[in-house]
Amino acid sequence: MSFENIGLSESILRAVEKQGYDTPSPIQKKVIPHILAGKDVLASAQTGTGKTAGFTLPMLQILSQTNQSGKKPVRALVLTPTRELAAQVHESVESYSEFLDLNSTVIFGGVKQMKQVARIKKGIDILIATPGRLLDLVDQKLLFLDKVEFLVLDEADRMLDMGFARDINKILALLPEERQNLLFSATFSSDIKKLAKKFMNNPKLVEAEPENSTVDKIIQTAYRVDTNDKLNVLINMINEGNWKQVLVFTRTKHRANKIAEKLNKANISAAAIHGNKSQGARTKALEDFKTSSIRILVATDIAARGLDIPLLPHVINFELPNVPEDYVHRIGRTGRAGASGEAISLVAHDEVDYVAGIEKLLGEKFDRRIIEGYEPKLEDAPPTKKQNGGGANRQRSKPNPSSRNRDESKFNYKKKKKFLGNK
Repeated sequence: MSFENIGLSESILRAVEKQGYDTPSPIQKKVIPHILAGKDVLASAQTGTGKTAGFTLPMLQILSQTNQSGKKPVRALVLTPTRELAAQVHESVESYSEFLDLNSTVIFGGVKQMKQVARIKKGIDILIATPGRLLDLVDQKLLFLDKVEFLVLDEADRMLDMGFARDINKILALLPEERQNLLFSATFSSDIKKLAKKFMNNPKLVEAEPENSTVDKIIQTAYRVDTNDKLNVLINMINEGNWKQVLVFTRTKHRANKIAEKLNKANISAAAIHGNKSQGARTKALEDFKTSSIRILVATDIAARGLDIPLLPHVINFELPNVPEDYVHRIGRTGRAGASGEAISLVAHDEVDYVAGIEKLLGEKFDRRIIEGYEPKLEDAPPTKKQNGGGANRQRSKPNPSSRNRDESKFNYKKKKKFLGNK
């Protein structure tokens, strides 16, 4: 099936073709006809499957069929949990509306509101927003939502996770009752289903892939490593693999800063991105990463939903998330748009239970390994039979445990032993 077969207009097809796409993804094939038919849609799709275009393309087509002249009110509202995701959605809207007489803008916190307000005052059809800044402007009577025809909640599960439930309810109360509603989420929790019942009208339920599944082309590996060895393992992986673009996830902002600092000291260009960074710093770090001005981007989970890096080859969980669903969103930054990718997790002793939780969620087991020279030193770790590393005519002397000088030890991530058990 091509985009031409699902009812899109010539102007939108031109924009899609210009972006280099000719075949809709599974989620797009399922949701676009429902949206064009005016139905509410409750859709679950794993990240990286093209769901943004899935709601953007038909929304643009419907809005263009009833275009308005003069100063335009907000006719479509797209809510996202993070600034990065809001900016990403806006880029898609701008690209796909290139040949249409539709205006759009994006608003989020962390920056001054002056430019955002000026754009809104000129009149816009489509507004992409984070909940906090949206309500700020509404409270100041600088923005009105009484003409909204389309409501899209993108990454709705993440919005609930981040505590936006109350804000969402406030926003729903500001909208006209007659409108089309679209809710997109990577997971269908009970809270998501309760939220959908509040404002959706007999929605079409769409699931492009099994719930909480991960992209088949992502190679997932878990390495058991002592906490104190993680940084050296990370540096060695990057250097020996000559990796040019790696997204590294941590649980805390402080750890993200520290890792970026240590990588730069090891002559590996890196930057950190998290909620304490200014929007300008976050935007610059992401742009430098996309353009390969830096090799490593170290992020907290705030970035797991909002980053779209084409053909990103490597994601590393320096620390595993304590919420299994967050693992799905993290590794979903790689293996996008049909490309392959690699997701590596460095698992310390206190994280083995997280591995079990993630495996239970995914319904599959990781490829589990330990690294020669970095075997866990915990007394309760069960013995494991040593295996000879691969690589013809290459011998490695084992580092002196007393010196623990890991910076000087060689590492080849292809040389492994069996990953230790969960206990």
